[in-house]
Amino acid sequence: MDPRRLLLLWTPAVLALEVTLMNTKLETSDLRWTTYPRVEGQWDETSGLDEEQTPVRTYEICNLNLPDQNNWLRTGYIPRGPAHHVYVEITFTMMECASIAVAGRSCKETFNLYYYPANADIANDHFPKWMENPWIKIDTVAADNLARPSGRGGGASMRSNVKTLRLGPLKESGFYLAFLDQGACMAVLAVRVFYRLCPAVVASLASFPETVPAGLVVSAEGSCVDGAEGSLGRRPIMYCREDGEWAKPAAGECICVAGREEKDGRTKCTACSPGYFKPKVGESLCQMCPQNSLSTTAGATTCTCKAGYYRAPGDPVTAPCTKPPSAPRSIVSSVNGSAVDLDWSEPLDSGGRSDLYYEVLCSEYALGGGWVHCTRLAFTPRPQKLTERKLRVSGLRPQVIYNFRVLALNGVSERNGAAAMGEELNVTIDRDLPHAVTGIQQIAASASSLSLKWIPPPPPQTPNTANILDYEVKYYEKDQEKPLIMFLKASGNEARLVGLRAGTVYTVQVRARTNAGYGAFSGDSVFQTLPLDPEKAQPQVELIAGTVGVGTVLILIVIVTAVVCVRKHGSNKEPEYSDKPGQYLIGHGTKLYIDPFTYEDPNEAVREFAKEIDVSYVKIEEVIGAGEFGEVCRGRLKVPGKKENYVAIKTLKGGYTERQRREFLSEASIMGQFHHPNIIHLEGVITNNCPVMIITEYMENGALDSFLRQNDGQFTPIQLVGMLRGIASGMRYLAEMNYVHRDLAARNILVNSNLVCKVSDFGLSRFLQEGSTDPTYTSCLGGKIPIRWTAPEAIAFRKFTSASDVWGYGIVMWEVMSFGERPYWDMSNQDVINAIEQDYRLPAPPDCPSALHQLMLDCWQRDRAARPRFTEIVSALDKLIRNPASLKITAREQPGSSQPLLDQRTPHYSSFSSVGEWLHAIKMGRYEEGFRTAGFTTFSRVRQMTTEDLLRIGVTLAGHQKKILSSLQQIVPAEKVPAGSAPFY
Repeated sequence: MDPRRLLLLWTPAVLALEVTLMNTKLETSDLRWTTYPRVEGQWDETSGLDEEQTPVRTYEICNLNLPDQNNWLRTGYIPRGPAHHVYVEITFTMMECASIAVAGRSCKETFNLYYYPANADIANDHFPKWMENPWIKIDTVAADNLARPSGRGGGASMRSNVKTLRLGPLKESGFYLAFLDQGACMAVLAVRVFYRLCPAVVASLASFPETVPAGLVVSAEGSCVDGAEGSLGRRPIMYCREDGEWAKPAAGECICVAGREEKDGRTKCTACSPGYFKPKVGESLCQMCPQNSLSTTAGATTCTCKAGYYRAPGDPVTAPCTKPPSAPRSIVSSVNGSAVDLDWSEPLDSGGRSDLYYEVLCSEYALGGGWVHCTRLAFTPRPQKLTERKLRVSGLRPQVIYNFRVLALNGVSERNGAAAMGEELNVTIDRDLPHAVTGIQQIAASASSLSLKWIPPPPPQTPNTANILDYEVKYYEKDQEKPLIMFLKASGNEARLVGLRAGTVYTVQVRARTNAGYGAFSGDSVFQTLPLDPEKAQPQVELIAGTVGVGTVLILIVIVTAVVCVRKHGSNKEPEYSDKPGQYLIGHGTKLYIDPFTYEDPNEAVREFAKEIDVSYVKIEEVIGAGEFGEVCRGRLKVPGKKENYVAIKTLKGGYTERQRREFLSEASIMGQFHHPNIIHLEGVITNNCPVMIITEYMENGALDSFLRQNDGQFTPIQLVGMLRGIASGMRYLAEMNYVHRDLAARNILVNSNLVCKVSDFGLSRFLQEGSTDPTYTSCLGGKIPIRWTAPEAIAFRKFTSASDVWGYGIVMWEVMSFGERPYWDMSNQDVINAIEQDYRLPAPPDCPSALHQLMLDCWQRDRAARPRFTEIVSALDKLIRNPASLKITAREQPGSSQPLLDQRTPHYSSFSSVGEWLHAIKMGRYEEGFRTAGFTTFSRVRQMTTEDLLRIGVTLAGHQKKILSSLQQIVPAEKVPAGSAPFY
C-alpha cells in the first residue's frame, strides 16, 4: 500500500482514505522554500524536534520590533493529483505578544495562508507577485495556545497548535502555498497537504470503486455483487462526500435475485440451502419448503410437491401442497310434490384446503332404455360450484327414474384428473301432478291493477289427485335486472293483481296444486298496466311542487338562523389557545413564535413547521460557503408541477451527534414559522437522507457585509436607506412575533439580485461564556461570535429583548453606511466593553447623513427603555425616503455639532510615512503594487493624481476612486508634521 495513504474510521466496517500530497515531517533534507523579501531577519529554515521528539525541518521568524512586516514564505509546487479540494494541516507555535518585553505595537498573534493555482511549476523569485492579488487567501490563522517565556534562564513554554484548512475547488494541475507573517513570533513545525477519497467498498449489495470527491458530494456508480440485480433496472449510486465518507445509497439499490439471500451485512447474496427456497427478487430471506414439498438443490426458487400432492393454478409457490378431498357422505333425499330436496355430509378429508365445493350430476332413464342427461328440471341453487351441502330440484315428472350423484372437489382436483364421487341416489315420483296452466288472458286493467283469467288444466288420470286445490300466481316487472318476484294465491282460475306501477309491463306465470303437489308453472305471459291520466296527474305535480317550495323556504330559514348563531358565537369567543408548548394567538389572530426546544421531542417541531422535501427534487451545483454545521451550497429545486428555482442548501457535516442534528434542524423549526418579504424563506428540509439539509431561497448577492465591501461607494444614500428599511421591516415582524434574534449583524443579512435585504441566521442558542477574559457569546458547539453587536445589558446580565436587537440594528446601520467596515475596528472585545461603559459610541462613517447617525445613537441608548422600537425605526426611515434632501446633510456640515469620542488607536485623520501605509489605512491596499509600478511612490506625486491616473493604475470602481481622491485632501506628509506631533501608530 502507498505509504502516503492513511485510513480513517468511517463505520465499524468501512474506512475512509487520506492521500498525502506533501508532508514536511517525512523530509530528511532542506525544504528550500522561497522567502520574500530576501533580507536578514526573514523566515529561517532550521532543524528541530517536535513534541514526539522526532527530527523535523521548521521555519521560524520573530521580527517583533520592526514595523511594516510583510514576510512571505512560499512552498514548492504541489501537484493536486485527482483531488478537487485539499486540506492543509499546519503545526506551529506562536509567542504571546503581551509576554514579550521587546514587542512593539505591530506585534501579531496571527498569520495569513494563501495559495496560487498553476498548471506547472512556474514560480520564481518575482512570480507570482508577492501581494494578496494574485494569491488567493485561505484564512487568517490564529493560535489557540500561545507560548510565554518560562522565566529567568529558561526559554519559552511551548505548546504547539494544529490547524486544518480547506482550499478549493482546484481546477489547475497543482498549486503553491504561501505563509504571510506581518509581525508574529512563530515557528512552522510541520505542514501536511492531503486530500480524502472514498475507498472501494461493498455496501447494500453493490461494489463501489475508490472515488475522489468533487465538491460537497459526488455520485459514484457501482455494480451489483454476484447474485444481485439493481432495483427498477437501475445501477446503484452512492454519494462520496468530501470528507472521504460514503453516504447511504441514493438510488438504484441492489437486491438479491430469487434463490439467494443477503448475508454478511448486505455484502453478498448466498444461494438458499437444500430444503429452503426464495421465490422472488427482494430483501426477504430464504424460507423452509412448505408442507408436502421439497427442494434438492441449492438456490431453489420453488419447492416441488411430493407425489400425490398438488398446487392449484392460483396458489403461490409459498403455499403448501395439497390433495383432492375424499367423497361426500350420507346423501339423502326428500320429495315434495314434483320437487326433491337433496342434502349430504362433508367429506372426512378436505385435502388440506379450504376451497371445498360440490357438483350434482343428474341423469334420467329414457323410455327407450339407457340413461340420458336430465332435461326440463330447475336446480336451486345451480348444481355447479356449490358451497352449501343442499340442493332443490324442481319439475320432476311422474313415473320417471332420476339418478343423482354428488361430487366433492377442491382447487387441485383438476390436477388429479378425477373427482371424489359420493354414492348414487335414485328418485322416482309415482304420483300424478297437475298439468301446466295455459291460456292466461287479461280481462281488465287500470294504472295500478291487472285482472287475469286462465283455462284450468285437464284432470290427471289418477282419481284421488284430480281435484285442484288452488293456484299460485307468480309475477314481476319485466326488463328489470333484479326484479322483485311476488306471489298470489288464487282459489279459482281468476286473480286480480293490485299495487302495480302505472304504465309498466309485468311477466306472469301460473301453476296448479293438487294433493300430489304443484304442477309446473305455465310459460311467460306479458301484460301492461295503464298510464296515469294526465288530467288527474297535474294536481299531484302541483301539490308536490308546492310542498317542495314550502320545504325550501323552511330550509333557508334554518340555514340563515344557523349562520347568525355561528357568527354571534364567533364574535364573543375567547382568543384561541393551543396545548402546544408556547403556542397561542393574540389580538386579531397574530401568531407568536414557538421555541422548538419547548417541545418534548424537538423533531415534532421540525415536522410541524418545516416541509419534508424529496431528495430527488434537489440538485446541488456548487459550494458557496461554510456554516457552523457544514457547507452551504447553491442548487436547484424542482418540485413536480412547480417552476424550478435556485435555492441555498445548508448541509449537516458527517459524524454529527443527535444533539447536533437537533441544533441544526432547530433553525428550520424557527425559520418555518416566519413569512415576511424581509425574512429568509424556508423551502423545506431533507431529513430522510444523508446529508441532512435545510433548503432556503437563494440570495444571489450573499451576505450584506461582504457585498458592501465589494461594492464600496457604489450605492447612493437613498439606496442604502432602502436596504436599512427592509432590515428594519423584517425585525419589526420578528418583534411582533415575540422573537429575539440575538445576533443581528450585517453578516447575517442576505441580499438578493434586487438588493432586497432579508434577515437570516436563526440557528444558534447562545449563552455568555463564563470565566473568560475576552467575553464572547458561544454557541452550543463552541463557535465564537464577537460581542461588537451586543447591547450592554445583554453582555452584563444576559437580558436579551427586542431592545437589545435594536442596539444590534444600530450597529448594522453603521456597517451599511461605512460599506462593511468592521465595528470598533481593531479594538479587542474587552476594549469594546470598556469603551461602551464609558459612554463611547461609534462616530459617523464618512459622508453619513446626520439623521442616520442620530438614529444610530438613539439605538445605542444605555437605558433600553429609551431606545426606539422597530415600528418607530421603520417610520423614521420612511420619512427620510420621502424627503431625500434630508440625506444630504452630513455630520461634518452641522455647525457646532459634537462628535462622539473617537477611537484613540484608530484616528479619523493620520499621518503616514509611506504611500503603501496610507493605502492600507484606507482599505485600498490592493492597489499598492499598481501605485508603485506607475511611479506614484511619494505623496508629492500622489497629490497630483487625476481620475485618468487612477483608471490607468486599475482603480475602475467609482467608489474606490472617490475614496482615494477624498482621502488625498486630508493627508499630511510625515516630513511636514509639526514638531511635537506624535504618530498614530
